[in-house]
Parts: sequence; structure tokens; C-alpha cells
Amino acid sequence: MATAAALLRFRLAASSSLSASQLQCSRAAARRAVVAVTRSQVRFYAKPAKKSKDKGKEEKDTPPAKHSKKGGVSTDDLVPASQRIVSSDEYKKTEGKMQTVLEWFRKEVAALETRATGRVTPALLSPVRVKVPGGSDSRGVRLEEVATVGVKEGTTLLVTVFEEHTLKSVEQAIYEAKIPGITPQRLDSRTIKLPIPKPTVETRNALYTSATRLAEDARVQMRKHHQALLKKEDINKRSPEFATYQELLDKLLADLDKILAHLKKTTG
Repeated sequence: MATAAALLRFRLAASSSLSASQLQCSRAAARRAVVAVTRSQVRFYAKPAKKSKDKGKEEKDTPPAKHSKKGGVSTDDLVPASQRIVSSDEYKKTEGKMQTVLEWFRKEVAALETRATGRVTPALLSPVRVKVPGGSDSRGVRLEEVATVGVKEGTTLLVTVFEEHTLKSVEQAIYEAKIPGITPQRLDSRTIKLPIPKPTVETRNALYTSATRLAEDARVQMRKHHQALLKKEDINKRSPEFATYQELLDKLLADLDKILAHLKKTTG
């Protein structure tokens, strides 16, 4: 303020030698200068905001966010989408069904591999299903449920039925199983002889061909289960989660291909 007053006195003293019009202009300019200086010295301060009671309650009720050591938000409580999918009930059920198909194929190939290597074991007759007269199962029962199977001299299988009236049914079941190179021969009213020839190249190729058909059946079953899962979960190829579902099918199909490739090496 002292500076403004001095400036005003200086201008008034100098105006004595000026004309009346010039004096008025000088006075107006001096007043504007005083106002400008005065305004420049005025400071305004923001008032602190009042804290409401409700806001304080909300802050207390809201749990603080977890932070990592580096200052970012912790991801300990975050669950990846792939883990949520894998842990779902529908996913687990479908995975179990597809695994069952794979294990069935593995057992079938194991039996074919045994025959391809020329080893004579009761497992050669595992495909046989006997339809017992008056039985409740239309698909038939396993051979070991109605008879015993033994190995003689390492080249022959002997099938002995528990009851004589089932001999014809067992013999018919062996024919229907269509096991390459195996022809049943009756020894008595309870025993069937099965000479097992050494596998030839043609026999091994036929076994591998049978395995490829079984593999295709297994693939079809797996894809059906996979498609049913996608439909239940409402997933399509454009869904972000599709890759996780596809990994399940790809993995099991790859395992199936490995089993088939191993059999191919065995059969030569």
C-alpha cells in the first residue's frame, strides 16, 4: 500500500505542469494502478471440507485393500478363470467320462498287443461275452463268470465251464467275438480247446486295423462329451474360456494317439 501511495503522489506532482485533460487522465490511470496493486496483494484460502458423519461410517465399513510389498494391489485373492472352470462340477463330470473312454481304449489295445506279440494268456478271450439262457443281461457276461480259462504248453487255451448246459453258449460266444486265428474245439461236455497260432504279419496288421477302429469310436465318444459340456456351459469358439475347454479334449486325444502309436510299434 505504501508503494501505491508514493506512486500516486509522484504522479500528482508531475501533473501540475500538464493541462487539465492530461491531469484527469493521469488521475484515472493512478486510480487503476492502485486498484491493481491492491488486488494483487489479496490472497484467498480454500476452506477445509466438512466431514459428514455418514461418510466416516462408510470408510469404516469398507475393508482396506490388500497391498503387496511393492505398493500394488495384492493378487492373492484373485482366482484365474482357468482354475474356476476346472473346479466346476460339470467340467469334472465331463472329464471323468472322457477319462473312462480313454481307459476303455487302453484296455482294449492292451489285449490286442498281447495277441500281436504271440503271448498266450487268458486275456486273449477278454472280448468274449456269453449270453446265458435266462440271464438278465442282454449284452452277456464275461467269460470268467461262467468258466475258467487256463494255458496249456504255452500255445493252447483250455476253457472249462462251470455248468454243462452253458457249454454251447460259451462256444457260440467265442465264435461271435471274431478273434483272429482262434477256433474253438470241444474236448468233452465241459471243456473247449483253443489252439493259438503264432501271429503272422497279416494277423498283426489286422489287429492294428481293429485298434484304429476302436480309436475312432473313442474319439467320437470324447467329442460328444466335450460338445455336451460346451452346450451346458453356453460356450462357443468366440468365448474367452473356450481355450481352456479345448485343452481338455486335445490332451485326451493326444493320450489316445500315443497309445495307438505304441501298438503300431509293437505290431511292426
